[in-house]
Amino acid sequence: MDIETFQMERMQCLYENEVEYNLSESGVQPMSVAELMEGQDLDALLSLGLGYPHSNGSPELRERIAAFYPGAQPENVTVMNGGSEVNHIALWTLLEPGRRLAFMVPNYMQGWGLGRHYGGGSDAFHLVIRGDGAGRRWALDVDELQRIVTDRTSVVLVTNPNNPTGAALTEEEMAAVVDVARRADAWLLADEIYRGAEVDGRTTPTFWGRYDKVIVTSGLSKAFGLPGLRLGWAVAPPDLIERLWIHHDYTTLTPAMLSDRLAAAAMEPSRRERILDRTRGIIRRNLPLLEEWAGSHPDTFDYVKPAAGAIACVGYDLPVGSTELVDRIRVEQSALVVPGEQFGMGKYLRIGFGSDPEHLVKGLERISETLRRL
Repeated sequence: MDIETFQMERMQCLYENEVEYNLSESGVQPMSVAELMEGQDLDALLSLGLGYPHSNGSPELRERIAAFYPGAQPENVTVMNGGSEVNHIALWTLLEPGRRLAFMVPNYMQGWGLGRHYGGGSDAFHLVIRGDGAGRRWALDVDELQRIVTDRTSVVLVTNPNNPTGAALTEEEMAAVVDVARRADAWLLADEIYRGAEVDGRTTPTFWGRYDKVIVTSGLSKAFGLPGLRLGWAVAPPDLIERLWIHHDYTTLTPAMLSDRLAAAAMEPSRRERILDRTRGIIRRNLPLLEEWAGSHPDTFDYVKPAAGAIACVGYDLPVGSTELVDRIRVEQSALVVPGEQFGMGKYLRIGFGSDPEHLVKGLERISETLRRL
């Protein structure tokens, strides 16, 4: 069976290393090994044998991941190679032919494609802009969610905080998601990879522990600024952890030894909080630069402030589709952002603002050049 091309990942693979200004990334400026391991014994790391680690993650790493989720234990955790592999294996494990995936849109569209590949199809429920003035936010359309989840739904997938909008669900919205999943006896897959990257510094509540059929997926790529470790995890009931492990044996088998050890260092509680403080500091430093730029185009942009993540989803009023606009910006200005069409949206751009401030400002200026021509 053929699977459809993952358009966003293909675009980034082709162009992110070819442009002068890459604002398509959704994380913050990556940490170096020296920065991550400051104050630690690097000789022990350098003498580490590069054999196979525990295939589900070392006990130390799983214990430290569990500590990030109140009530979780190491037996609730399994480790894989990046959040994308975790989400892939989770949907491969949980979806069945003829059963459907309820999928939050806008979103990173990996799950949308996998719902159509492993299951009977994907059904969208949306975030919509609500409120006025400073209170405008991307909110969950609860009525639509309730309509599209049926007894044919086997998985409800949410990304919280959300990619690409940076929205975070309220407690009432989270409760509605749980209620709908419980009513359908469906698994709730909560991708929480941006948890810890909040603008206001308050860690987003987790879905873990709210329902007995919750699986939380996450990793070190976004909130932690460690994408090169390719380290992700699932937090789930032990019987599902066993099923995920069985499927993982058919893919990459284990995380990398160095990634496991460096991830264990990153997830040590005091260091974990320092890393997240670094991420939040970058977001708070750079967000005003993006907002000033968006405000300089008042007749073009519709901007809603993100609650988390170094990403903003900016609507625009121009007579050109988002894919065409992004192509023009790339070709004319050697700058890259992501078109809204690659998140299930229309005339929107996802702009990553987690880079060096000078790089960000110059990249935004390049985008303005193409906007002026339009």
